[in-house]
Amino acid sequence: MLNVPNALTILRVLLVPGFIILLMDRHHGWALFFFVTAGITDGLDGLIARITHQRSTVGAYLDPIADKLLLTSAFVTLAILGLIPNWLAVLVITRDVIISLGFVLLVLIDQKPEIKPSTLSKINTVLQVLTIAIVLYAEMHASFVTLAPLVVKVTACTTILTGLHYIYVGTRMTNDTT
Repeated sequence: MLNVPNALTILRVLLVPGFIILLMDRHHGWALFFFVTAGITDGLDGLIARITHQRSTVGAYLDPIADKLLLTSAFVTLAILGLIPNWLAVLVITRDVIISLGFVLLVLIDQKPEIKPSTLSKINTVLQVLTIAIVLYAEMHASFVTLAPLVVKVTACTTILTGLHYIYVGTRMTNDTT
């Protein structure tokens, strides 16, 4: 059954191609608008799901997939366009691949990992979103150009820390089953 939170998540997925096309065509203002709109749908879907008790298994899987699709597409495209360092895109994607492979591994060994991000991971996601938004905004307003490198470095640090944290947690879970 399609509920409002899941519909908002699907809308977020549908915004990704438009966001990427606008970004590639260097329409930074519109790309930022699409990105912020997608971010708002992310906040709203979770809020509505909690308030209206419309949490669903589909939503629990679809929401992080939509988030990763948006963020991965943004980081890859920004790196290709030379707006962020290539190494940051590689770092963000590598972390997500490691987490996803760890999740699959846990399922394969009959663990039932809970899909619940850590507090540090939530902070990392906020920083990743801010990095994309600030980089896009800096393309339109030169006064933000000096802020972008700082946000990139902080995001890189939290990406590494959360990746290591999830590796630690996953390793502990696999060790508990042996």
